[in-house]
Amino acid sequence: MNIPHIDLNWLAVIAAAVSAFVLGGLWYGPLFKRAWCREAGIDPDSAPSHPARIFATAFVCSLLSALIFAASLPPTATAAQGFGLGFIIGLFFVAMSFGINYAFAQRSVKLWMIDAGYHIAQFSLYGLILGAWH
Repeated sequence: MNIPHIDLNWLAVIAAAVSAFVLGGLWYGPLFKRAWCREAGIDPDSAPSHPARIFATAFVCSLLSALIFAASLPPTATAAQGFGLGFIIGLFFVAMSFGINYAFAQRSVKLWMIDAGYHIAQFSLYGLILGAWH
C-alpha cells in the first residue's frame, strides 16, 4: 500500500490547534462557564485536579484534529470553503456524535448545545485558518 505524499503547512496546523485554545478560553470562560458548570454538575470555582495533564491532552487532541483536517482539505480550498467544510464537520460529525452520547447519558440539551456549539465553531475556525493559509 502506497501512502500518498501530503504537503502540509505545519504553521497553519499549529495555528489552528492554538485557535481551539483561544476559542475554548472564551467559550468555556466568560461566555458559558457558569451555564456549562451548572449543566455538567461541576463547581465553577473548583480547580481541576491535574490542569497540566488536562491541557496537554486537550492540545494533543486539538493538534491531531487540525492535522487530519488539514490533510483532508483540498489543496485549492479557499478560506470560505474551509470554513464551510469545518462547519459541516463540526455540525454533522461532531455535534451529532455528541447528541447520541448525550441522549444515552441523559445529559441536558443545554449542555449539548454549549459543547456542540464550541466544536462547530472550532472546526469552522480550523477551516478558515487552514483554507486561508496554504
